[in-house]
Amino acid sequence: MKKSKNKLVAPVLKWVGGKRQLLGTLTPLLPQRITTYCEPFVGGGALLFDLQPNTAYVNDINGDLIRVYNVIKSDVESLISALQDYKNEADFFYTVRDWDRDKEKYSSLSDVQKAARILYLNKTCYNGLFRVNNAGEFNSPFGNYRNPNIVNAPTLRAVSSYLNTATVHLSSIDYAEVLRALPREAFVYLDPPYDPVSDTSSFTGYSKGGFTRDDQIRLRECCDELTARGVKFMLSNSSTDFIREQYAAYHILTVQAKRAVNSVSTKRGEVDEVVVRNYE
Repeated sequence: MKKSKNKLVAPVLKWVGGKRQLLGTLTPLLPQRITTYCEPFVGGGALLFDLQPNTAYVNDINGDLIRVYNVIKSDVESLISALQDYKNEADFFYTVRDWDRDKEKYSSLSDVQKAARILYLNKTCYNGLFRVNNAGEFNSPFGNYRNPNIVNAPTLRAVSSYLNTATVHLSSIDYAEVLRALPREAFVYLDPPYDPVSDTSSFTGYSKGGFTRDDQIRLRECCDELTARGVKFMLSNSSTDFIREQYAAYHILTVQAKRAVNSVSTKRGEVDEVVVRNYE
């Protein structure tokens, strides 16, 4: 890992299930030595940006998200400049949100414009909720926040610097492909879409298609393959009977996490999650 970390390097997006508030719990559970770090469901990247590893494989099936990271890496100043034109106004928000309804027009936008749009919508939509419909169109409503930090230039520049000084491989492919290509000495942190704790609590709107229990089983099978290859992993998920049964052969620790994303404010609070490891 890096000997000195830049404290300005931090998540640039709010993400469902983000791990910033659990860093104090997760960090002591990491292996003492990590030469290659892998996060196949990176989301907001709280653990990645806290650790700032020298070599990292960073992936997410959400192509819009990975485009944001690629633009931050390759052209952060153009991104900051573009964000300065965005307004915290409802009419402007819905105009920008609807850009992806016109597929031809949206495809003509530059990567910088697309990345700026995602950052803007994330900072100004309701509860910072990245959500798309079945057509892959952003559909969260306006948040009515007084003064959202749309242009967080210091953090954007710091993240850009990290992505350029470290060896960070960015991809938006199936997570299993990423895992298969890892060397034995790699460490993997898995933070997939969570198993729903009830029939009405499932949130799978960060990408089209969702994440079913069959997907959870497939992920556990990938974890079994990692273990067979001698690759260490740590996984976060809901503390449901289903998940506990899937990972019964591994070390399971129950932790408390604050749930910040819920349409009903009274249902936001601490919930049980599990941290699963194939090492002590």
